[in-house]
Amino acid sequence: VQLVESGGGLVQPGGSLKLSCAASGFTFSSWIMSWYRQAPGKERELVARFIKPGGGTYYADSVKGRFTISRDSAKNTVYLQMNSLKPEDTALYYCSARRTLVSSHYWGQGTQVTVSS
Repeated sequence: VQLVESGGGLVQPGGSLKLSCAASGFTFSSWIMSWYRQAPGKERELVARFIKPGGGTYYADSVKGRFTISRDSAKNTVYLQMNSLKPEDTALYYCSARRTLVSSHYWGQGTQVTVSS
């Protein structure tokens, strides 16, 4: 399993970024894909995920209405569109893949998102 995130960077408050996670080494269409983030000094937290491989999504309350998770099975890629970014969204963002909601996570290396003026 390999997960490679990209798309992070420095953005001003109110701006947008789109993160990508290119996946390989497993059956992308049947695994559960998620985005997590970890800010300095804080625990890693779930941002958004597909509830099941075929669809259905979950969002943390802190990002609901601002972030959108999506996937392109033809490209084996999952995305996180982030709008109306806030300084508190600053974190290292990780892509996760797992077979089921109770299986162990596979993680990417992370991509840094910094929201600052």
